[in-house]
Amino acid sequence: MAALEITAERAATAREARYQALLVTLLSLNFGILFFDRNALSFVMPFVKPALGLTNTQVGLAASALSFAWAVAALVVGAAADRRGRRKTYLVFATVAYSLCSFLTGLAGSFLALFAARLLMGLADGGIAPISQSMTALAVAPERRGLAMGVMQNFGSNFLGSFAAPVLLVGLATAYGWHRAFFLAGVPGLISALLLWRFIREPAAVAAERAPSIPLLRRLAEIFAHRNMLLCVPISVLLVSYLVVCWAFMPLFLPQVRGYDTSTMSWLMGTLGISATVTSFVVPGISDRVGRKPVMVGTAFLGVILPLGALYYSGSTWILAGIFFLGWALTGIFPLFMGTVPSETVGRAHMTT
Repeated sequence: MAALEITAERAATAREARYQALLVTLLSLNFGILFFDRNALSFVMPFVKPALGLTNTQVGLAASALSFAWAVAALVVGAAADRRGRRKTYLVFATVAYSLCSFLTGLAGSFLALFAARLLMGLADGGIAPISQSMTALAVAPERRGLAMGVMQNFGSNFLGSFAAPVLLVGLATAYGWHRAFFLAGVPGLISALLLWRFIREPAAVAAERAPSIPLLRRLAEIFAHRNMLLCVPISVLLVSYLVVCWAFMPLFLPQVRGYDTSTMSWLMGTLGISATVTSFVVPGISDRVGRKPVMVGTAFLGVILPLGALYYSGSTWILAGIFFLGWALTGIFPLFMGTVPSETVGRAHMTT
């Protein structure tokens, strides 16, 4: 009897391990498709800007619209998911919505239409990150959580959104026009939504532990009573700003100021995707062994290298690509301050918020 119980327990453990791998894979794929859509405008901006007659200020506003709406939606949708315990439903709905917004971006014929499409995409995208982070944190044990969070948040998003996106989208925009590039970008998200609905389950721990029905401001006060949360928020503000500015203006800066052609620009931007794909599991994986804080502090310094190289380095393009690769290793700590540390700091009932 004891042997049968041990065998059954091992089988259950193996099934759970397979599910955790499937969960992280599908969430990483979904996040990658999201960033493919989100980054699409930046990479084809050299085509969009002259076609719509945009100024640099309008380019910045288009990026800011998505980021602002993303921030608002992340809080509102995250709190709603905690309160209702329906993370899977919110995740699938948001995935369908952001895919449709990619089609809207492709239909834009003026700055106002483009601005509105990006605003709507931010509202659709916002809840996906906190829901995906909390589902991963609830499913994976602490000793593997950093690695799982890194793969979920950074592997797919950077392989698809930072490496594949500039190469594919610039090629498509060159061959078929930028409108069609956005139409293509929206299709994979619909497929991803079907996969999530079919294979992902609602976290069992959350189904029994929903957030108390208390006002959002009071819940936020409880969350910000933790010192780690007071630190992770300004870190996020600073480093996500770094990320958004680079995405919005580097594809314009490299050809217009530094004189690189659009093909070289696309591959240099693709280097960022390779870097972030590698560091998505290397950096968080190291944090599982040596701790979150030393990894976050040490890796943050690498972020200084990239803008200095883009501004002042005038030698080999290959060396510049190496500078981009090392500097973008900074993104390896994003899953830590955005998901892992907060999830290990607050209670489960407030995790997505």
